[in-house]
Amino acid sequence: MKKFVFVAILTFAGKVMAQYDPKALEILEAMSKKYKAIPTFEASITSNMTNETEGVKEEFRGKITVKGDKFKLILDDQEITNNGATVWTYLPSAKEVSIDNFDPNSDDINPVKIFEIYKKGFKYLHLGEKTEAGQSVDEVDLVPEKKNAQYFKIKMMISKKDKSIQSWTMFDRSGNRYRYTITKFVPNVKVDDTFFTFDVKKYPGIEVNDLR
Repeated sequence: MKKFVFVAILTFAGKVMAQYDPKALEILEAMSKKYKAIPTFEASITSNMTNETEGVKEEFRGKITVKGDKFKLILDDQEITNNGATVWTYLPSAKEVSIDNFDPNSDDINPVKIFEIYKKGFKYLHLGEKTEAGQSVDEVDLVPEKKNAQYFKIKMMISKKDKSIQSWTMFDRSGNRYRYTITKFVPNVKVDDTFFTFDVKKYPGIEVNDLR
């Protein structure tokens, strides 16, 4: 009996220590293929930020529109517009917009690239199957190769039925957890490229911080 338990522990430890789990890669590749085949989409998102140590729990709702490398993310307190080269962060309450060059190689988590983030700088592990919002999902953990990365883990819940992302949770080193849940998804929306450029002229009196 002791020998069986010891072997079971070794088997479990071996799985946990696996850096690049083939099963996880298979699921992630299928998920990535699904989203790359969709030229444009719009998604409604619920975001929760929690910190159990500090007793913090906040909830935000938003909508993201994506076309290739371009996106517009509208949240309760800010609006982020990215045309693939420039990113505008607009704070309506402060009547302020910050403009910066977009760096696709930055360590920042790009919401457009969440479906292919695993391809560079991450280890991945399939933790098994779960039921989320009535759907059967695969639970996959992404762990950054850099020990000093801003987020030490990203947990993804991927639908077994159609390989869509149901939710993802980002764990940072200060104890914050950011969970994003897709509540509505509309593929192939019609949207013009001008939608992904922030026109300062439409906001008279706005303060502009150009960081380029």
